[in-house]
Amino acid sequence: MDKPAFAGCLVTARLLGVIEAEQTERAGDKQRNDRLIAVAANSHNHGHLATLADLNTKLVDEIEHFFVSYNDAKGKKFKPLGRFGPGRAVELVEKGAEEAKTKR
Repeated sequence: MDKPAFAGCLVTARLLGVIEAEQTERAGDKQRNDRLIAVAANSHNHGHLATLADLNTKLVDEIEHFFVSYNDAKGKKFKPLGRFGPGRAVELVEKGAEEAKTKR
């Protein structure tokens, strides 16, 4: 898939990594708000990408800046804690899935 998709469209994706982050709400409450970075699994244009390190550093900087600015506009603080590869991203997805199962 190398064309834009519409909102709500289900796209099979391949994880490149994660930007781990902490978000602070207006009331001062802190929570993790990690951001998974992925590409469409069948992308011809991005088939060579395997990890965040394969992306231009400036692009990843811009992605982080977007989340910082977006949250700032809502009166929240988004603090990036680190950038990690697909292995860590998969761990976080699996952990989240397990936590969701136990909350049911």
